[in-house]
Amino acid sequence: MKEMAIILLSAVFVNNFVLAKFMGICPFLGVSKKLDSAVGMSLAVIFVMMMATAATWPIQVYLLDKNGLGYLQTVVFILVIAALVQLVEIILKKYVPALHKSLGVYLPLITTNCAVLGVTILNITSAYGFWESMVNALGAGLGFLLAMVLFSGVRSRIEGCDAPKSFQGIPITLVAASIVSVSFMGFAGVIEGLFR
Repeated sequence: MKEMAIILLSAVFVNNFVLAKFMGICPFLGVSKKLDSAVGMSLAVIFVMMMATAATWPIQVYLLDKNGLGYLQTVVFILVIAALVQLVEIILKKYVPALHKSLGVYLPLITTNCAVLGVTILNITSAYGFWESMVNALGAGLGFLLAMVLFSGVRSRIEGCDAPKSFQGIPITLVAASIVSVSFMGFAGVIEGLFR
């Protein structure tokens, strides 16, 4: 149980896929302008990460590794993720059309979100078992949610500031993202220290 807690908290804070590994930057910068869109996108990413992990771990262990097809890992994982994103898009379009419309083009981009592919591959390369992989995927998704919500608040403050003309728009957004990222470096070593 202690190991699961370390995996979860490390994935959220120390190894945050957006702020420490710099994966998933496209939706992070594109959808974080409004809190409701940021939360909606994050929940969709959490769902896809969990489902992708639940599908790809057995495929890797019981199909690819058993038959010497490990070299097909990336292609197979991308196909699984693409199918899951289509499922999420269909569900949102039918049951939550306002969120589907607000996410716009960024929803299909979950397919190419390297954080989703990254968590599935990291689970395999870290030699996690099935439940450890699921906990890591949950932590990665919660870390994505945390980063999106925090940065949504930062961006709302940026919109109201009087930045120099050369920094307006994307430059000030990238500077703010780097400062938020540096703030997460302070969590390194803290998680393991909590469970000694």
